[in-house]
Amino acid sequence: MNIRKTILVRVYLAFGLMVFGALAVFAKLIHLQYIDGGEWRAIADSLTIQERVVEAARGNIYSDDGSLLATSVPEYELRFDAMAIPEEYNDVFNSRVDSLAFRLSDFFKDRSSRQYLALLREARAKKQRYVLIKRAVSHQDLKIVKTFPLFNNFRENKKRFSTSLVAVRQNKRILPFTNLAARTIGYKTDEVRVGLEGAYGDYIDGKSGAQMMQRIAGGVWVPLNREIEVAPVDGSDIISTIDVNMQDMAQRALEKQLKISDADQGCVILMEVKTGEVRAIANFTRDKEGVYREKYNYAIAHGADPGSTFKLASYMAALDDGYIDTSTVVDIGNGTYKVPAHTIRDSHAPKKSQITVKEAFEESSNVAITKLINTHYGNQPARFTSKLHSWGLHQPLGLQIPGEAHPIVKTPKSKSWSKLSLVQMAYGYELKLTPLQTLVLYNAVANDGKMVAPLFVKEIQHLGNTVQRFEARVINKQIVSKQTLGKIRGMLEGVMIEGTGKRLSSPLYTAAGKTGTAQMADDSRGYGARRYQSSFAGYFPANNPKYSMIVVIRNPRNGYYGGSVAGPVFKELADMVYANDLSLQGGFAHRKVNLAGETMPLTLVGSKESSTKVYEALGYTRFNWNLLAQGVSDSTKRGMPFVERNIKEGVVPNVIGMGLVDALFAMENAGFKAQVYGKGKVVSQSLIPGEKLKSGTQVAIQLN
Repeated sequence: MNIRKTILVRVYLAFGLMVFGALAVFAKLIHLQYIDGGEWRAIADSLTIQERVVEAARGNIYSDDGSLLATSVPEYELRFDAMAIPEEYNDVFNSRVDSLAFRLSDFFKDRSSRQYLALLREARAKKQRYVLIKRAVSHQDLKIVKTFPLFNNFRENKKRFSTSLVAVRQNKRILPFTNLAARTIGYKTDEVRVGLEGAYGDYIDGKSGAQMMQRIAGGVWVPLNREIEVAPVDGSDIISTIDVNMQDMAQRALEKQLKISDADQGCVILMEVKTGEVRAIANFTRDKEGVYREKYNYAIAHGADPGSTFKLASYMAALDDGYIDTSTVVDIGNGTYKVPAHTIRDSHAPKKSQITVKEAFEESSNVAITKLINTHYGNQPARFTSKLHSWGLHQPLGLQIPGEAHPIVKTPKSKSWSKLSLVQMAYGYELKLTPLQTLVLYNAVANDGKMVAPLFVKEIQHLGNTVQRFEARVINKQIVSKQTLGKIRGMLEGVMIEGTGKRLSSPLYTAAGKTGTAQMADDSRGYGARRYQSSFAGYFPANNPKYSMIVVIRNPRNGYYGGSVAGPVFKELADMVYANDLSLQGGFAHRKVNLAGETMPLTLVGSKESSTKVYEALGYTRFNWNLLAQGVSDSTKRGMPFVERNIKEGVVPNVIGMGLVDALFAMENAGFKAQVYGKGKVVSQSLIPGEKLKSGTQVAIQLN
């Protein structure tokens, strides 16, 4: 009996505890629902419904000639709102969903119409609001998709139904010219700012908008409302100084020479003398696969011993201080010069021991310049270093893009100054300069002594209006006297005529420059690794300089002298620039052109502005292109050279006579997909010009 009572007590106690627990849970639910409910609902809403940032369209970066270097292209994530049509109108949904499935399958070609239909019907059955249809959809394709059944705003039975399409916009940054000046264009993240994208990110980014968004399964945020609460303000455009054609020439010339010389890295910079505008800047580094890529901006971020290109500064200081003249004779003996604990040697045995300063510069004698600097500044090294500092060589250039390395130009007060510092600096060691900092010195010589800071951006525009314009910033109005400039320019020209750069001269134009070869220090191994940096700096045409240029190639394995490694890049790029810049060719652009016969030369159909510029440069001010295209002679030969061709979406354009690039541009902007056959200019097209067709229609273009 006692056992029975004990068991019953335990059962009643357990049951009582269970009832008490259930009552406690029920009481807590009531408390959460009616007392704390508002607070918890607010927390839940804050986690699933938020006002989220809507990115503004980032501004474009343009080249000097108006070509797009970087732009933002909108991409869309398409989702299906199965409940946009109320449940009581299921007949409307059912009457159109089959057509929608067929159109989606036919357009995207990623699923069958049956699969799309099953997806859409399942979403309707489960009352899902944001079913993923497609990612990374272009704006052009979005406009087409918006015409599909259920995705357009439509009326049925006198009732208006809103679209079931939800398009979430995302901006994708693209470089139309891929790797052209990629490092200078740069990029921007929360942690890193590189190039123009980084430096002018505050302008390019624009002002973000805001929209109420809801988080759905998978952590995806989708718009709660169709309309944006706060519209974003698009970013401003950057007009750079880069010339697309010159940049392309520079990259091709540099990459070719890097392969020939089997080098690790290299850079080339082309700058306009008067304005300081950088027309081309290329940097290549060989990766593990042996491919040269733009990975690091050596031109502005890497300071190193410049080597013999710095002899320009040493000779210019001694000339300006009146210690030497171009005719001063220096004894270089057998090509060696002993200083305390060190012997300086020339790279080649001299032909004669007694040479003039001009000859020493042309042959790039290490012995001559160290002997001259040691003789005249040995007891007063601060006078030499003060001269360098007065030009501004010790100061950063203050570039418009981030990452510039700080130059190092020692003085006797520097902690690392030694008895060897003066003679080492004389021929380009024990100091650090970037290639661009060295080029600025050469550019100052070409610019009649005025040292200007390089420009990468000439203008900032917003909606076509100028926000800010940039002009050349003068670092030093006159680095040396006019007399010194005349002498040093003659010496630079002598290098190209009689000296180490004579193989680089051209019969079409004159150039001035200096070769450079420097040993590269290799961390703990010092200079024992026998690694070299080859360089060439100069300007052209020598008589009226328009462009300055520097080429630096690091660790070449097939030769290392500046004239044979870096020099070919200078010559190739200078030749190409000269051939393309008619203003350099002795007034050729303004001479009257003698025509062979009565027929005017025809061009490919293309840009009105570009064609006008070319014809005017060649002496043809105007002519009637319409008549010539029809084979009718124009006796006046005075009509403007263009055919007006308006591109309208959905209307087949006439691309006959165009080159491939212009033809594709016209067809794609009109909404058609082109298939190209052959090479040359367009001779026929499969669709009739002026015909109205749906966007996305394919057209065959035949070139010949």
